Amino acid sequence: MLFNSHIFIFIFLPVVWLGYNYFKSADRQESGIIFLVFSSLVFYGYWNAYYLLLIGCSIVANYGMGLLIERQTRYKRAWLFIGVAANLTLLAYYKYLGFFVLNYNYFAETPMALESIVLPLAISFFTFQQITYLVDSAKGLTSEHSFWHYCLYVTFFPQLIAGPIVHHKEMLPQFTRRQPRAIQYSDLAIGISIFAMGLFKKVMVADNLAPYAGDVFSHAEAGLPLSAYDAWVGALAYTFQLYFDFSGYADMAIGIARMFSIRLPLNFNSPYKANNIIDFWRRWHMTLSRFLRDYLYIPLGGSRKGRVRRLINLFVTMLLGGLWHGAGWTFVVWGCLHGIYLMINHGWRSLVSANDTEGKGRSESRVKQCLLAALSRVLTMLAVVIAWVFFRAADINSAVEIVMAMLGFSGNASEIFEVSKSLPAIVLLFLWVWLFPNAQDLMKKYRPAYGFDSKRSASSMVTLLWRPTLKWFFVVMLMLIIAILNLTQLSEFIYFQF
Repeated sequence: MLFNSHIFIFIFLPVVWLGYNYFKSADRQESGIIFLVFSSLVFYGYWNAYYLLLIGCSIVANYGMGLLIERQTRYKRAWLFIGVAANLTLLAYYKYLGFFVLNYNYFAETPMALESIVLPLAISFFTFQQITYLVDSAKGLTSEHSFWHYCLYVTFFPQLIAGPIVHHKEMLPQFTRRQPRAIQYSDLAIGISIFAMGLFKKVMVADNLAPYAGDVFSHAEAGLPLSAYDAWVGALAYTFQLYFDFSGYADMAIGIARMFSIRLPLNFNSPYKANNIIDFWRRWHMTLSRFLRDYLYIPLGGSRKGRVRRLINLFVTMLLGGLWHGAGWTFVVWGCLHGIYLMINHGWRSLVSANDTEGKGRSESRVKQCLLAALSRVLTMLAVVIAWVFFRAADINSAVEIVMAMLGFSGNASEIFEVSKSLPAIVLLFLWVWLFPNAQDLMKKYRPAYGFDSKRSASSMVTLLWRPTLKWFFVVMLMLIIAILNLTQLSEFIYFQF
């Protein structure tokens, strides 16, 4: 079930919200939790009821394994290894077996056949989430033993399909805390407002950019030549499509959860405002970055084993992060590119730090600092855009064709897009992502997300801050009405495929 569908907006969400508040008003909080679990399973099974069996078995197995690990003394590591291995095997079967067989047939020149395996929705997200539970159980960080609470932790529908990847310590205390019986209208108003912002970005921006990106990448896949301008328009269209699609989903997920008085962790924080790749990965898919850092990069040794090993660990982490997104060589290249970017970024930081230590650093004027920051942001954006080409392309060859066209190495090709129509839109999108506050900045007075620090918010546009006023009521209603009226064709969120 899609957040941007009429059945979700007008039927599922209101019914679930009313049902949950009915149990809460009757002081039957545990019944409300069970109601949310079954509602979330309906939400998940709406696409394909068959996979309810898969997620159900996964939940039961991991819950039991977590209890076993927590109570073990001698064989805790062995059971943890078995639990993590079982989760990764399940993920590998559904997500990577076809990719492995295809490449094995190519290199070994064998005709091995494999029936088509449909990727279960959200398997990457609920698998990683349960791995965090098992690891934390081994560390003695879990203390929740209610099966229904664990089920809700895994299946809570606002974050089930495409994240954020949450920790039990973030969610379970919120589910189990004593909630007031009366409806929390402030949370409802905040949640609807954030949801409206996300829906508007998805429907009015991301979905309208999709055809521009699709035309260019389809041309490249068909082997047709592209002009440099068209290649840039296509690459930037996808860059902004993915931005507003994922940003819209993240806002909608946070908004829906807030309607139930639950705060999800922030997962998207204006990543195109980053001045370097390190900062980009602190802003883009933040909970996945956290997972890769805590459960892959640090166990590999992190930065504890010298500079060279640190760079290798970074590269391996990003390579596997690329594979997490999809079973394809384009995702491998995308992960490798970001691994190389991070290695260069950390190397540059070490060089600058060494110069400052030796007294070679010089104080710079405010103007020079701003110019350097702007240059850093532009270079970061260029690196990200080139990597997104591989992320979106159907194969390596078409990605290379687009990048070569972007660099000016293209043959004679008629232009697909008119400069007078497409260039102003591109400039406007750059101004939007670079200058305007995001939803969290607008809502910062009301702690929109779990762990959100309003003091570190980048917004300085005080007049734009959200308040429960009549003016903002009309703004939110206008965004909702415009977006809903344009829900003429359902379009999945891009991250649903991962």
